[in-house]
Amino acid sequence: MHRDFSRNILRLYIIKIAKWFMLTMPIIMLFYKDSGLTHEEAFQLKAIYSISIVIFEVPSGYLADILGRKFTLILGTILGTIGFVFYSAGTGYWIFMAAEMTLGIGQSFISGSDSAMLFDSLNADGKSHKYLKYEGLNFSIGNYSEALAGLAGGALAEISLHLPFYFQTGIAFIGIPAALTLLEPPRMEKRKRPGFMDILNVVKYALVKNNRLRWNLIYSSIIGTSTLTMAWVYQLKLHEFGFTELFIGGTATGLNLLVGTVTLFSSKLERKMGKKITVLSTSIIITGGFIAGGFTHSAIFFLPVLAIFYMARGIATPVLKDYINQITPSDIRATVLSVRSLLIRAIFAVVAPLFGWISDLLSLSEALLIVGLVFMALALSTVTLFLKTLKKKEG
Repeated sequence: MHRDFSRNILRLYIIKIAKWFMLTMPIIMLFYKDSGLTHEEAFQLKAIYSISIVIFEVPSGYLADILGRKFTLILGTILGTIGFVFYSAGTGYWIFMAAEMTLGIGQSFISGSDSAMLFDSLNADGKSHKYLKYEGLNFSIGNYSEALAGLAGGALAEISLHLPFYFQTGIAFIGIPAALTLLEPPRMEKRKRPGFMDILNVVKYALVKNNRLRWNLIYSSIIGTSTLTMAWVYQLKLHEFGFTELFIGGTATGLNLLVGTVTLFSSKLERKMGKKITVLSTSIIITGGFIAGGFTHSAIFFLPVLAIFYMARGIATPVLKDYINQITPSDIRATVLSVRSLLIRAIFAVVAPLFGWISDLLSLSEALLIVGLVFMALALSTVTLFLKTLKKKEG
């Protein structure tokens, strides 16, 4: 009897909403500042979150390949709820650290597993060729959720910077029943002998043996780290300009509506522009956005820079992820996608405390400029090798 695995798509969208309807996202740096933390301490907490993901990312992806995507998605949604309980129940650097560690571990169990579940569900129904369309829609739903949450979170923060965290706990909880009712799709192969060496073998295959996959992962991770960093930085820059929590939340709403809309057309734009132009243009815009932001001392100029940056993000994220999926075997796809997330978080764990330290030592603008130059150097040093892998695929 044929089972309709496409029913998983709606549940994955609910999980995406539970993870991305982030009332706390546009105001968390302001929350840290209000709690007496320096920029360095605030970015240390974000680094701790990333380190937690780095430690658990690949093992969690491996468990998804062994025990099933459903198992890890259930665990991830439960931990995601507990993390916000910590934020709601206490205050101070150490309780925030416990919350970030829990949220990081929870995120590691969802990251990669959700995209792998989507691809395998479509593949089981003979629709794998529609992955980019649905992944783009999934990404757009996330961004629209984050957009609406930005305005709501900003409004709640006007009342109290603690209030968004109370509501966030309830929102995180809705992902649990969605994960519990997923159907595990069949895969072409299942790994039969779990072990740490198997994890290392997949990592070695992805980053050492498979040249095409290696440069796809490295380049995608550099761009992913750049967009992640800007998500935390811009709220501090807007606060520096003197904007209120409501305006910052509203800006988050506008930016995510913009990126969500662009993402819906990412597949068509990539086909129209071609792979090379798509990659080069988004790379220059994303890394150059930091440098432009560092030179900008007026909100009138900074806000358009931010908008263009987020438009490029809306194209780059689903397109680069699709390149990876298309060259990755089904039985290790979740692990490989987790390797990508691991690389992003590992780079961010280094960049974030550095950014906070430079910001406290010099200024926010100088930190933007310096980090932007670092990202641009990393992107330009790898983009040629990455583009060669796309030519091999086309050939």
